[in-house]
Amino acid sequence: MKFSVTKTSSSKLTDINFETLKFGDTFADHMFEVRYKNGAWGDGAILPYGPIKLDPAFSVLHYGQAVFEGMKAFRYKGNKVNIFRLDMHYKRFIRSCDRMNIAHVPQEMFVESIKQLVDVDRGWVPADKYKSLYLRPFIFASDEFLGVRVAMNYRYMVITGPVGNYYSEGIKPTKLTTYPQYVRAVKGGTGEAKVPGNYAATMQPNALAAKEGYAQVLWLDAFEHKYIEEVGTSNIFFKIGDELITPPLEGTILPGITRDSVIWLAKKWGMHVVERKISIDEVFEASKAGDLQEIFATGTAAVISPVGYIHHDGKAIDLKQDKMGELSQKLYDTLTGIHHGDVEDPDDWCTLI
Repeated sequence: MKFSVTKTSSSKLTDINFETLKFGDTFADHMFEVRYKNGAWGDGAILPYGPIKLDPAFSVLHYGQAVFEGMKAFRYKGNKVNIFRLDMHYKRFIRSCDRMNIAHVPQEMFVESIKQLVDVDRGWVPADKYKSLYLRPFIFASDEFLGVRVAMNYRYMVITGPVGNYYSEGIKPTKLTTYPQYVRAVKGGTGEAKVPGNYAATMQPNALAAKEGYAQVLWLDAFEHKYIEEVGTSNIFFKIGDELITPPLEGTILPGITRDSVIWLAKKWGMHVVERKISIDEVFEASKAGDLQEIFATGTAAVISPVGYIHHDGKAIDLKQDKMGELSQKLYDTLTGIHHGDVEDPDDWCTLI
C-alpha cells in the first residue's frame, strides 16, 4: 500500500529549536488523510500540514464520535527511526473504535500511514535521547447530520510533531491529589477506550489541581471513592515491600502500552508484579509502615514519571525524593534504551524505518 505524497513548498524545520521543545505545540510539515464513504475507504494521501475544512453540522462536533491514539518515533542507531510498539497501538485503536462503533481502519492502512508519514518527515525526529516525534492518529465522524445515530462517513488522519518532556518538572517527582467528588469513568462506560470525552471530563478537576500546585489528579473508583485507578494521563504503579502493584484492567482505565511494557520487563527481571485493586488507604498505611518504596506513573507521553507526593482528604504522603527511585530509573533507562537502540529489543517492540 503506497500513498500519494504532496510535499510542502516551504518546510518549517529550519525554524524549530530542538533544544527548547515543549510538548504538543509544534507540528511537522506533513499529515495523512483518508476518508470513509459508502462503506469503503478511499485513497489515502500525505499532504502538507494545515487547516482542514469542517462542516458545522459534522456529527463529531455535536455527539463526540471520535477516537485517537498517541505513540512515538525515536531516533535509532544506524540512522534509522523506531516507531515503538506499533502493533499494540493498532490493537488498542481498534478496540476504541469498536466501543464508539466507528468503522475499522485496516491494519495495513494504519501501519503504512504512520510509517510513510514518519519517513517523509524523518528529519523532524529529534536526535536527543529525551525527545521524540509524537504521533497522533485519529478518526472522527463526518456526517453532515444533526441527530444521534452511528455515522456513515469518517475521516482518518495522522499528524506528528517533535516533543520534549510532557511535564514541566521534567523527570523529577510530581505531586498528585485526589478529588473523590469527581469521577473519571465507570464500568460499562468508555474509560478503557481512548476517546476525547474521557479527557474532556477531567478538565475541571485538572484545572483545580493545577491551581493548587499539583501536576495531575489521582483518580479513584466511581462507587466507593477509595480504590486507585489511574493518573489523568497515565497508569500508576506502587512498589510496596517486594511487590510491584498496579490497578487491574477492569473496564475503567486505559490499557497503557507503557504499562504493558513495564509489567513485561519487571516480570522478566524476576519481580513479583501484581495487578489488583489497591485503595488509597492501603497506600497511606504502607507509607506509614515504611513499606512504600516508590510510586511512578507510566504513559507514552511521559514514559516513566516518578511521583513524590500524594494528597488525599487533608493528609499527604511525601516520599521526600528529588529524583527517580531505583526501580523507576532502571525502567526509564531500559525503555529509553530500547527506544533508541542502545538496549536490545526484547520482544519485537520496534518497527524500524
